[in-house]
Amino acid sequence: MRTETYEVLPSGLAAQVAALEAQAWPGSSPGHDPALAPRAVLLLDADGRVAASLALLHKPVRLADGRTYRAAGLSGVVTRADVRGRGYGGRLVAAARALLAADPGVDLALFSCDRELVPFYEAAGFEVLPGTVLVGGTPADPLATDAPGLDKTVLGAFPARAADDEGRADRVRAAFTGIRVPLYPGAIDRLW
Repeated sequence: MRTETYEVLPSGLAAQVAALEAQAWPGSSPGHDPALAPRAVLLLDADGRVAASLALLHKPVRLADGRTYRAAGLSGVVTRADVRGRGYGGRLVAAARALLAADPGVDLALFSCDRELVPFYEAAGFEVLPGTVLVGGTPADPLATDAPGLDKTVLGAFPARAADDEGRADRVRAAFTGIRVPLYPGAIDRLW
């Protein structure tokens, strides 16, 4: 197995990812809003087939205090049905977290998941942000992670790339804990 990252997926890999996403989320549309600078992260098997995939989406997020942070989120995390339960999804999510931690253009990773998936993401190094709600969609048609029927949990990671960054990571964590985050990624990626 090998992990690869793409800004633009080759057509054969894009078709495989679209098929995986269609199986996991019937009726969904493949792809992500180009305004979110999507990067595909894939785990490929020995035959070059997609075993697991996810997208990293990027967006500046401005908080009520006027500060803007460079956020990235995980989206479309999926593992091929015939290889589930082998740790490939966890391996891919951990690789994505490492990519984000090494990216100087990312202040934090922030995303939501179904409550039952929290241990999976915690095992890859993400942490629950108590009381934090992501508000996606558009200002005219918002979608919040605490909307009835969604039952989502917000998770994050706060990279400290050097010893002196540790205090900054703690400040970013504090800024994003227990608040409503105006994500508003749009109509294509309503939440990431």
